[in-house]
Amino acid sequence: MPEQISERAGLTGDCARCFGLCCVALPFAASAAFAVSKPAGKPCHNLGGDHRCGIHTELRQRGFAGCTVYDCLGAGQKVSQVTFGGRDWRTGSEEDARRMFDAFPVVRQLHELLWYLTEAIGLAAARPVHAGLRAALRRTEELSLGTPEELAALDVAAHRQEVNVLLLRTSELARAGVRGRKKDRRGADLMGARLRGADLRGASLRGACLIAADLTGADLRDADLIGADLRDAGLGDADLTGAFFLTQPQLDAARGNAGTRLPGSVTRPAHWTAAAL
Repeated sequence: MPEQISERAGLTGDCARCFGLCCVALPFAASAAFAVSKPAGKPCHNLGGDHRCGIHTELRQRGFAGCTVYDCLGAGQKVSQVTFGGRDWRTGSEEDARRMFDAFPVVRQLHELLWYLTEAIGLAAARPVHAGLRAALRRTEELSLGTPEELAALDVAAHRQEVNVLLLRTSELARAGVRGRKKDRRGADLMGARLRGADLRGASLRGACLIAADLTGADLRDADLIGADLRDAGLGDADLTGAFFLTQPQLDAARGNAGTRLPGSVTRPAHWTAAAL
C-alpha cells in the first residue's frame, strides 16, 4: 500500500501549480450543484486573477457543491506545468488558451486511467495480469505527456477500451476470492434504491446508477465500483473495506458518517461530519 500511495502522488489535484483550468475549461449548468451556468472556455466569475477561487471556503453555502466533489486527479498541474511549460492562459495567445483548455479534459481522462491501473497493480489477486497492467500504465503515462497536438489527435475512447479489457479481468480476479455468489449489478439503474443493509460483497457495480440510493449499513466489501454514480448515495455505516476502483470524487459526492468503513485508497470527506444521513 505505501508503494501504491507513492505512485499516486501525482494523481491528486494541486491547485497551487495549476492555472485554475477546471474553473475555465469545463462548462457547468445552473442546478443543485451549481448556482449559475458557465460555458466551456469562460472563467468562472469566482476565479480571481491569481487563479484561486474567491469563495473556496464557502462553495457549498454559495451553491457550488459541484466544485467540492471534483478532482482533476493531477491533470491540471500537468497541463499547466508540463504540457504548456508553465505558460499562463491569461497572458498567452487565444490559440494557446484554446489548446490548453482542449488538452485538459483529455489528460484528466488519462489520469483517471492511471488511477485505476495503479490500484489494479496493487491488487495481489490480479498478479496474472500485472505485466499487462504495467505496460498499459507506462503507455498511458506516455500519452499523458504528449504535445498539445498529440493530445488533440488522441482517440481517448479507443485507449480506454484497451485498458478496460485489463481492468475487467482485474475485477474478475479480485472478486473471485469472495465466498458466495457475487452479484452482477453492472450498469444497473439503482437510483433511489432501498439497499439498506444489502449484501453486496464482491458485487460488480461498474457504471451502476446509485444516485440517492440508501446503502446505509450495506456490505460493499471487495466490490467493483468503477464508474458507479454515488451522488447523494447514503453510505452511513456501510462497509467499503477492500472496495476497488473507487475514486475520491465518487466518494465526495456521496453521504457518509464516522461509521463508514473505507478502503485505504481514499480519505473520509470533511463534509460528511455534517451530512444528514
